[in-house]
Amino acid sequence: MSAAVLAVTAHLSVREVLQTILTSARRLLGARYAALGVPDSDGGFAEFLADGVSDEQWRAIGPLPRQHGVLGEMLRSPHAVRMADIQQHPHFGWWPRAHPVLTDFIGMPIVDGDEILGELFLANKIEPGGFTADDEELLRLLAAHAAIALVNARLYERSRELSIVEERNRIARELHDAVTQKLFSLRLTADAAATIVDRDPAAAAAQLETVRRLAADAAGELRSIVDGLRPVDLSGDGLDVALRKQAELLDRVHAASVRFTGCPVPRLTAAREEAVYRTAQEALHNALRHGDPSAVTVELRAEAGKVVLRVDDDGRGFDQAPAQAARRLGLASMRERAAAVGGALKITSAPGAGTSVRLEVPTGG
Repeated sequence: MSAAVLAVTAHLSVREVLQTILTSARRLLGARYAALGVPDSDGGFAEFLADGVSDEQWRAIGPLPRQHGVLGEMLRSPHAVRMADIQQHPHFGWWPRAHPVLTDFIGMPIVDGDEILGELFLANKIEPGGFTADDEELLRLLAAHAAIALVNARLYERSRELSIVEERNRIARELHDAVTQKLFSLRLTADAAATIVDRDPAAAAAQLETVRRLAADAAGELRSIVDGLRPVDLSGDGLDVALRKQAELLDRVHAASVRFTGCPVPRLTAAREEAVYRTAQEALHNALRHGDPSAVTVELRAEAGKVVLRVDDDGRGFDQAPAQAARRLGLASMRERAAAVGGALKITSAPGAGTSVRLEVPTGG
């Protein structure tokens, strides 16, 4: 219980907090299985965590559940569900073939005032006799802490959106003050060089040298502005949530399907987290702009001593030697980012065979 309560105030991602609460609930109530779901607006779940199920079982079960049956009813009713056999519930429907068989069941909506934010439920009490009224009260307390975590996440998201607006305004001011004036001067100088190039080549050459210097200054200003930006998503929830949000956003605005798979990974240094995030952005941009894919997948996972990012698409691919200029610049940018943080980047592509980008970044050192 102490771990669950302290998790709410710790500097953890929302998913980590909910997972701690879920694990604590299963252990405290002595259940074999536990799950926690946070609904989305499309009839599914934005977050769905399970405890007591192996990775192999989870993969065999298949896609995340939808808001139907008992799960859907718990999102509409503020009352707890406690039964000796969940299959006797009037709203029970079915479960996938690989799903564990559930018997005794206790479910608790996660509520904030009159709003149901999610649901927390456990099944198959280890000790005989099923779940008790004391179990129900304990689960109600844990659900209340889950509600605090979700409300805090909402507040953070709103403040993050305000921060994004403020950051955009700041960038607009910096671009205007530092870059626009140089570009204006550059254009005037280029026009002046064009008017005198025939009658005074030496003067025109001097003007072109000024153009070169102004262009270099403008590029330097832009680079300093861009390099000074840190993705806002990373400062709160971490890489997995930031990449999931990026994938969900691109999935909404592009014809191609963009999906994220992964789990929370160890926190990296700010530079390494940004390198992973920016590499994923660049790989996604290249795939959607140049590859004409039907599907793009982003995968993030932790291996021994490193974090691994993969971005795969089923698009037209490309010949890596004579790549298009825009794509070539993007690949160079990814390689530079990887090298700067001690990472390893591998890009695999061929015409008609799609593209795969794999980045490994060490967690220590």
